[in-house]
Amino acid sequence: MYDGGALGGYTRWAVVFLIIFVLFILLVPYYTTTCTTTPVY
Repeated sequence: MYDGGALGGYTRWAVVFLIIFVLFILLVPYYTTTCTTTPVY
């Protein structure tokens, strides 16, 4: 893992994007199954 430097900002945004991407992959199936099984208001 880079500790600052020229790639400090890039790696930080890459980690943030990776976390958001993983959360998106995990939450989309759960959200869709919840929407299909419960009434949507």
